[in-house]
Amino acid sequence: MATLGRSGGEKTGGRKKGVTNKDTAQLRDMILKALDKAGNDEYLYTQSQENPVAFMGLIGKILPKQVDVDANLTGELNIASITRRIIDPKND
Repeated sequence: MATLGRSGGEKTGGRKKGVTNKDTAQLRDMILKALDKAGNDEYLYTQSQENPVAFMGLIGKILPKQVDVDANLTGELNIASITRRIIDPKND
């Protein structure tokens, strides 16, 4: 079995946990610049209507995969409404 690093199991070198890969950061910057030129939120709204599958794929990539919440609430919690909107591109 292969070992990591020089001391038989300890990782040495590399990026620290949570640091973005330089190529990933550069690609993200290029995408944001292209979005800015395309029209920002207006462009994204148009894409959500014209290409909902691709748009939802984008949403799935940018939303966090896991959300940690501290649920220690004090006082009363009032929820005004919860809305669920199902988008079906076949029923435009």
